[in-house]
Amino acid sequence: MANINVRGLSDETKSALRVKAAKAGLSLEAFAREALRREALREPDEAPSLADMAERYFGGENGVELELPPRESRRGEADFS
Repeated sequence: MANINVRGLSDETKSALRVKAAKAGLSLEAFAREALRREALREPDEAPSLADMAERYFGGENGVELELPPRESRRGEADFS
């Protein structure tokens, strides 16, 4: 069997993976091995759609709040007298 050593993994990433592994009832090593196996077996046509990628990077948790300026009327009110 092959071995992989992952360097430069942030503490936050490792902690998040450890929590996910525990919820799945797996060790961190088994969880990472299964995630790598699934990714290696995934067919190219199963790639996420543009909408899926937009949701992943810009939706919900990763969204951006824009501050919009107040609306102002550019025309005066009509006088019907």
